[in-house]
Amino acid sequence: MNRRVLVAGVAAVVLAGTVAPGLAAQGTTGNGGPSGPHYTLNVIGVSKGKTADMTGNNGHRIFVPDYGKARIGLTEGAFAVLDANGTDANGAAFALPNPDPDGDGTTAYSVYVRALGKPGGSAKVQSCYDDAQTGETWCAVDLAGGVEPIEVTRSKGKSTFTNVSRDLLYVDVCTSYDSETQQCLDWEVQPLFSDSLDSYFWEYDNRGLKVAQFRFYEIPTEAWDLQP
Repeated sequence: MNRRVLVAGVAAVVLAGTVAPGLAAQGTTGNGGPSGPHYTLNVIGVSKGKTADMTGNNGHRIFVPDYGKARIGLTEGAFAVLDANGTDANGAAFALPNPDPDGDGTTAYSVYVRALGKPGGSAKVQSCYDDAQTGETWCAVDLAGGVEPIEVTRSKGKSTFTNVSRDLLYVDVCTSYDSETQQCLDWEVQPLFSDSLDSYFWEYDNRGLKVAQFRFYEIPTEAWDLQP
């Protein structure tokens, strides 16, 4: 299956901002994340691939290679690790609820991330999908005005959380494709699971990061203006 990069013509959405309504009422913690109930997922870089069957091994963690790319397949459902092994050819699997069931650009929950472990490593994470109609795989790479990859870097000093809901809970869906140049000419932003036939995943490109900690909070984020 070919992997494609979106090349946009005219932007179909306008960024509304990333301020989370209710966040002030929730308060923040010393690590930069909101206070309140949350689900934690740790993505752990390992030097050797895992061989044990980790299907249904819901330990709030996923293993990925220290260096290289891993696929974390996404399924709609309650938060749970469905397959913790991201070091094999099948990739890992993670379930999470529909982030924007109304399709209005405001998330039902928010995801924050921070880097942990020894300083010096980083990872790039981006939202992708397999198009069931064309068989193509689409990932956005530094697409101005659209969903972009996020980079998680372990610098020296205190590690703090960043709200990444805008880019990890939405995908750029190709609406006009040039078969000759094999490029997407136009696109629009849609939430994960907006098409039940497509397969959604996060591509995790690790560059020595030991732990990326994701937290999912019960607060919304105004991510996009998706109204017509």
